[in-house]
Amino acid sequence: MNYDKDNKEKRPLLHYKPLYEALDPDEASARCGVAYNRDKKAFALRFMGRDYSIGFPEFSVSPDSEAKFHPLAELPAAQLLIMRYLIEGRYVESKGGFLTFREMPWGEVYKAQFDGRCIKRLAFGFGGKPEALKKAMDEIGASPLKTGDFSYEFELLPGLKMQFILWRGDEEFPPSSQILFSDNFPLAFSAEDMAVIGDVTITTVKALSV
Repeated sequence: MNYDKDNKEKRPLLHYKPLYEALDPDEASARCGVAYNRDKKAFALRFMGRDYSIGFPEFSVSPDSEAKFHPLAELPAAQLLIMRYLIEGRYVESKGGFLTFREMPWGEVYKAQFDGRCIKRLAFGFGGKPEALKKAMDEIGASPLKTGDFSYEFELLPGLKMQFILWRGDEEFPPSSQILFSDNFPLAFSAEDMAVIGDVTITTVKALSV
């Protein structure tokens, strides 16, 4: 799994642009559970608590409301994620379970990279800042949980849920965290996408926490 940002955002955007433009929007709408408006030539999509119009066939992102931070409008990595989802992903309803990254079909292979890129970043970014995390989670409509020292559940996309779980740490142990994904993620996203999801969600939470 290549985590280089140039590879994640620049070259893939150029690669996937013609594939996106060649989509059958009705097929993509049905496969991903995302509404498509033929008159507006746009998909209607909710991403991390923000509503967007996604232009088609020319890819564009238009926030449908004013807010402090729109990750899908401001982060190229998030745009790549959504482009790939509409091209390759599939939405199915969750059975109610949650998975660690390691429990994904390909998770064991990439666990060390994901831990370093996402799990540790979340832990050291918010393990000692529960109020900052709460501020960000309130912004995206997350629900508090009772796991760990503090934790939240939120939707990346409608029906695709994530959980951030944190432990503060003490004099003997550093802060730690866990990221869980609803059990329908493996059909929606690839291993490469999961790294992007970790980056985008944590970056968004950091932007909304200040």
